[in-house]
Amino acid sequence: MFTTWLRSNRWAAGILTIIRIYVGWSFLTAGWEKLTGPKAFSAAGFLANAVKHPVLSSDKSIEYPTFHVFLQNFALPNVGLFNFMVPWGEFCIGLGLILGVLTTTAAFFGLFLNFTYMLAGTVSSNPWDVLWGIFIVVGGYNAGKFGGDYWVIPWVRKHITKWVSAEVELPSLGSNRTAH
Repeated sequence: MFTTWLRSNRWAAGILTIIRIYVGWSFLTAGWEKLTGPKAFSAAGFLANAVKHPVLSSDKSIEYPTFHVFLQNFALPNVGLFNFMVPWGEFCIGLGLILGVLTTTAAFFGLFLNFTYMLAGTVSSNPWDVLWGIFIVVGGYNAGKFGGDYWVIPWVRKHITKWVSAEVELPSLGSNRTAH
């Protein structure tokens, strides 16, 4: 019942608009500060600290061992990739949420980014962003109804459906074979 209201009610669309602009502003400003700050952004310190001080369970074992291995063996050695992806990701997520364009996609990637921060041991405002992001994702199209999705989603649905439903003819391989 609540999900139906969230996905179809005009008042819910208005509330979701306020929430997505708030969350979007948080992402946009975080990304912008990283992109334009006086010092170049580097995730190296954050990643090294997350590897050195992982989240521990009550028995002092690493709580998220697979994520720890990922940080240690992929993220830290490829920190340059993350130095690019994090600020641009935050900025684009914020822009998508504020403009209401591909809102559900932007919220999904915002949730993903927040979960990676929390798995690394950072809490900050991430739980709030996750909570609001869940409402945006569950609201779906209605979350971007008072934004660019009003025009973008029907266009995408029309053209993607046309593209997906188009039959693709493959050349026949059976009759033109020659024996070797």
